[in-house]
Amino acid sequence: MAGEASEVVLSKQDLREVTAFAAACAEVVLEIFEADQPDDSRPREAIGAAREFAQGGERGKSLRDTASAALKAARSADTAAAREAAWAAMSAAGAAYLHPLAQATQVKHILGAGAYAARAAELVADDDRSVGAAHLRRTLGRATPAVVDVLRRFPTAPGGGGRVGELIRLLDAGLRSLPRTE
Repeated sequence: MAGEASEVVLSKQDLREVTAFAAACAEVVLEIFEADQPDDSRPREAIGAAREFAQGGERGKSLRDTASAALKAARSADTAAAREAAWAAMSAAGAAYLHPLAQATQVKHILGAGAYAARAAELVADDDRSVGAAHLRRTLGRATPAVVDVLRRFPTAPGGGGRVGELIRLLDAGLRSLPRTE
């Protein structure tokens, strides 16, 4: 059928690697959300569920429920930075649901947590883009060769998406430019 995306081969271990990376990205800005909403544990629980899956747990209801709860927590945040931090946590739990479709939009499952985290860091620093750039450099260092390998199976990140979309594209380009390890 015309326009259908081809499938990308993804193992459960690939999904675990991507999810571990996303959880590590989200965890570094969790304190931004918790400073805004100290009694709301939903983003922390989403990151915990992502870590549990990454370490061998099941990809099931807990992961979906905590991702949804983190999304709801983002809506209750008082600041834009806290909202972005909660979205990073939601993206971490959602990373386990990377679809095996060769579509550019799937890149957000891989890099969304890192981009939302960088945006949260920028906003805390009065929208200082140099803070976001420094955050992205650290994020590049968190990516394992396995994460880079999975990313390279997909088309490059699509346009659009505002500043977070721009951060996703910067991460995408940075990771794809890393030397291949075989």
